[in-house]
Amino acid sequence: MRLTRRRALFGLAAALAAPGIARAESLSLSASLRPPPRPPALPGRLIASADLGARISYAVLDAQTGALLEGRDAQRPAAPASTLKTVTALYALDRLGPERRFATRLLLAGDRLVLAGGGDPLLDTDHLADLADAAAAAGLDAPAQFEVWGGALPAMHEIAPGQAPHLAYNPAISGMILNFNRVHFDWRRGNDGYRLGFEARARRESPVAYTVRAETVGSGPVFDWRREGAREVWSVNRASLGAAGSRWMPVRLPELYAGDVFQTLCRARGLALPTPQIAASLPDGAREIARIESPPLREILAGMMNFSTNLTAEVAGLHASGARDLAASAADMQRWAHERGFDAMRFADHSGMSPSSRVSARDMALLAVRARPEDQIEGLMRDISPFDENAPLFADGLRITAKSGTLNFVSNLAGFAEAPGRRKISFAIFVANEDRRAGTEGQEMPAGVAAWTGRARSLHQQLIAAWVQRYGAS
Repeated sequence: MRLTRRRALFGLAAALAAPGIARAESLSLSASLRPPPRPPALPGRLIASADLGARISYAVLDAQTGALLEGRDAQRPAAPASTLKTVTALYALDRLGPERRFATRLLLAGDRLVLAGGGDPLLDTDHLADLADAAAAAGLDAPAQFEVWGGALPAMHEIAPGQAPHLAYNPAISGMILNFNRVHFDWRRGNDGYRLGFEARARRESPVAYTVRAETVGSGPVFDWRREGAREVWSVNRASLGAAGSRWMPVRLPELYAGDVFQTLCRARGLALPTPQIAASLPDGAREIARIESPPLREILAGMMNFSTNLTAEVAGLHASGARDLAASAADMQRWAHERGFDAMRFADHSGMSPSSRVSARDMALLAVRARPEDQIEGLMRDISPFDENAPLFADGLRITAKSGTLNFVSNLAGFAEAPGRRKISFAIFVANEDRRAGTEGQEMPAGVAAWTGRARSLHQQLIAAWVQRYGAS
């Protein structure tokens, strides 16, 4: 025992005297004991484990050459949902250029004042307040007529018919757009019933929206809309309200909404305007009092891709085509795609809300690869942080930059992925349970959709991580 202890102490002293040698031996031993990396998971196994009851197609491409590395029904046309906004962004950049801006102007012709919309999808109440400041500073007398013009874009009651009427992502379209053609609705129950209010809410200014009102009813759907002259009226089933709450609601009469808000803002600055009317045309020989210009198109499209704003997508597409209705505009974008060799693409809109649009996974991934360098399409996409702890995230630094597309029981993703020291891939994944989608068309958060979508998004990440591991070797 004594001899063994002495040898142990001698060995420890030698290790302390030569720490580099001891550490090298330790690292060598650790490396020899480290298990080899697990092979990437098989896609079929991942898809079966997700248990989505869905039809799934995907394509994986080399991001430099566009060569197909792997596919599953890669040529099958599928509903792209909001991944279609990637196509819309490239189409708008090509037709309009990245620096294109859209102006909202205040025009004066005799005793006629006109608020002229230029189809700016980012115009908000604070911008109208700046125009009201300019009108007050100009020392205008109260005009005999006040009109709002929205003819820069075609007028549409909603983007996608068949949706529930209260969904804020499906508002009217016009050349006069305010707050994404949404209005903020809030309610609070008191002793004598509900207090209901609508505001044109922005960061600085939130005036009351007098052109929209609500009434509570004891039966019927949760929300129902009707027009009464120059007003929008929402009937709200009081049983669904609870004690208090708020939400954004779509606007269906955008010119009158914007005119009402501008009238209120001007009144606060000492300029009294008459009741707004809708202008059929712009006056000849009008003098421009003031204008507000949008950010450049590229910045607008970055916001569209980040927040997946349907209205912005349709507005960008309509500006790019110059068409007078959405069907003709979508057809023009379809021709644009066909001219670039994507003959199987079929479009019914620019936002992806319509289930009638069709794009294959391979074409979606290849379109991004073939985008012009100056379009910098990857820079418009979102960085998607890996979140699934069960995904085979084989290396720190896995980066996914993509555009998602979500409808009820549809979960799509298209973009790029790479990891340090590995080549980049382009991919598109389309996941859809068509029976459940069709059965819940237009519904807001139907039963089971949240859990289903969560499993689909986990599947996206597991597939991508496996692809980068399998095909990412430089």
